Amino acid sequence: MKPIKPRSGCPLSYTLDFFGDKWSLLILRDMALGDKSTYGEFLSSDEQIATNILADRLSMLETYGFVTKQVAVDKKSKFTYRLTEKGISLVPVILEIGLWGSNFNPPGLNPRLLNALQQDKEGTIRRIQENLRSKL
Repeated sequence: MKPIKPRSGCPLSYTLDFFGDKWSLLILRDMALGDKSTYGEFLSSDEQIATNILADRLSMLETYGFVTKQVAVDKKSKFTYRLTEKGISLVPVILEIGLWGSNFNPPGLNPRLLNALQQDKEGTIRRIQENLRSKL
């Protein structure tokens, strides 16, 4: 993994330095909304990320404090990944991007999640974040 060097002082550019590729937000999505936490679970996602890219993105997310990596309880040769508070703070962003995509690419988000967001966006986001914080 190459160190990330900010291209400018622009906050949008800074954000894109981390999430301008098509994989990082999908990994965070899988963790936040899909309850995935292991390398194998991430590989099973519909988007079919390559193993080398997955390893690189997980390393970057860990290095920059979005996730933590721990030895799995059930198998010492396996690792689990958990969102940090910094990663959990991205849940509203991930959901907003998902809502935007749902408007232009049906079927979009999971229908139950989409309905919950349409009924009570703030409450739904808060419940997801609280659930994730309980796993820290």
